[in-house]
Amino acid sequence: MHRYFKAKITGNTPLNEQFRLLTLIPLSEIEIPSPGQFYMLQASSALVPLLKRPFSIFEHQAGTLKFLYRIRGKGTSCLAGLGMDDTINVIGPLGNSYPEPQEDFIAVAGGIGIASLLPLLSRFKKKAYLFYGARNSDELVMLNEAKSLSKEVAITTDDGSEGQKGLITDVLRDFLNSSRITYHALQIYACGPMPMIKELSSICMNKGLRCYASFEEHMACGVGACHGCVIKVRRQNTEDRTQKWIYERVCKEGPVFDVREIVWE
Repeated sequence: MHRYFKAKITGNTPLNEQFRLLTLIPLSEIEIPSPGQFYMLQASSALVPLLKRPFSIFEHQAGTLKFLYRIRGKGTSCLAGLGMDDTINVIGPLGNSYPEPQEDFIAVAGGIGIASLLPLLSRFKKKAYLFYGARNSDELVMLNEAKSLSKEVAITTDDGSEGQKGLITDVLRDFLNSSRITYHALQIYACGPMPMIKELSSICMNKGLRCYASFEEHMACGVGACHGCVIKVRRQNTEDRTQKWIYERVCKEGPVFDVREIVWE
């Protein structure tokens, strides 16, 4: 089994004007991905753009790989132009994965971040309290699928077009402050914009909760060689057991990190 392989496109389905679901069939035997891992996908059949683009695995089933993506730049625009039976080069699965929850858990998704979390919801059906926020209703992709896989779902949009108007982190904070569940044992899993993850980190630090977040960074190689996707994290000095900070690569040591380890600028 190889992490470098070719794959044939069998679907590149528009979900709305912004989002698409890409379906690939690997042309050789591949490793089985875990929730939270990602792949580097060739964005076009030509050499432009030269660099592959990173995408969280959305689904692996019956010999196919699926990726949910948003058209927002040159790479994803080229990817959207690929059609049935086109063949692309793929690298993956890459990075680490979400630690498996031992019981019910909380999932926090911001926009396209739902793509990283849905495999976790699917593997642990009806175990997640899902908090899903986006700018508007059009960006709440795969909402019905997420609802069917979750124990409970809370929805927010910035403009109030669906669910509660406001930030999903505010709704989560209210949920954690309620007394109707014993949340202290629940791990939190998250993927979304950096401001959301930063606020979530603050909430978890105050509540003493463990939260694992998948970080979205621009990547060039995806395998740790270029050091172009580093973030600052706290680590314990083994010699004197003091805290220090170092840079770690999102593609290699991540993309999933314990948010309590992140050094926020």
